[in-house]
Amino acid sequence: MERLQKVIAKSNIASRRKAEEMIVEGRVKVNGVVVTELGTKVSEEDVVLVDDKPIKDAKKMYVLLNKPTGYISTTSDDKNRRIVLDLLGEEYKDKRLYPVGRLDYDTAGLLLLTNDGELTKILTRPEFDVEKEYNVRVSGIIVRKKLNQFRKGVIIDKNYLAIPKEVNIIELDKKNQSTLLRIVISEGKNRQIRKMFEAIGHPVKTLTRIRYDFLTPEGIKRGGYRELTVHEIKKLYANKYRTKN
Repeated sequence: MERLQKVIAKSNIASRRKAEEMIVEGRVKVNGVVVTELGTKVSEEDVVLVDDKPIKDAKKMYVLLNKPTGYISTTSDDKNRRIVLDLLGEEYKDKRLYPVGRLDYDTAGLLLLTNDGELTKILTRPEFDVEKEYNVRVSGIIVRKKLNQFRKGVIIDKNYLAIPKEVNIIELDKKNQSTLLRIVISEGKNRQIRKMFEAIGHPVKTLTRIRYDFLTPEGIKRGGYRELTVHEIKKLYANKYRTKN
């Protein structure tokens, strides 16, 4: 049994909030009877009509985007800024896709867009330990001693110990006084990597996600995208059976 507004949202007719409005307005029937109570639950056997038309589950879609900087990872913006959905073709405009997690406005790289709520939970819940890998260039030269301390974790957001799964130096640019690193995390705190390097006195200059679980941007130009294969979708779902030890 699922809440009626959730079932309507899964059909790609409207967001859950809009579905709630439809219910209250008396536009929804269950088995021929108008339902206006938001707590109503329905099963697969129940017949749900919206504006006297039957609903059905929307086709699940999975789009891998190579996000440029200058776009926000939301489905709308009240400040009229560019959103990641603006990068998709017209055939995706009415599919109600949304980002799995977020990349900051100034962060580039891999971002998965889908309308599959179950997979989204699997990929974003901490117990499933899904890895995200980034290239990050920071201000200043990071010495080995400071890097070793960083590997043990740094405090962000006042009391949270953020520990990278991996971090390695790729390049020391002494001329421009910057360090390029590769870092792997499995958490998803807001602006986590930026906060981690700020905590050790090396603000981030550029940040790019180069891997999400096993997915990479190979073959996808910046600003481009592709749909996932059936094999890739099944492999992402396999995270459900792999939890932290």
